[in-house]
Amino acid sequence: MKQRDLLKALRRIAAERNAELRLIRTTGGHDLYRIGDGRNLPIPRHAEIGETFAKTIIKDATRSTP
Repeated sequence: MKQRDLLKALRRIAAERNAELRLIRTTGGHDLYRIGDGRNLPIPRHAEIGETFAKTIIKDATRSTP
């Protein structure tokens, strides 16, 4: 999955929660995003992200906040 497609999916999830997908910080090879005041989501800074890993990130984003 392309990184931009993953970010689109995460923005859609955030919109469903009436929240915002925010970039918290960039470090090394990852960007750290947060949906609202919920979970931190590390996203690799690669053009292509493996399907399994992308699905795991989406699953983490859809779970309720800790």
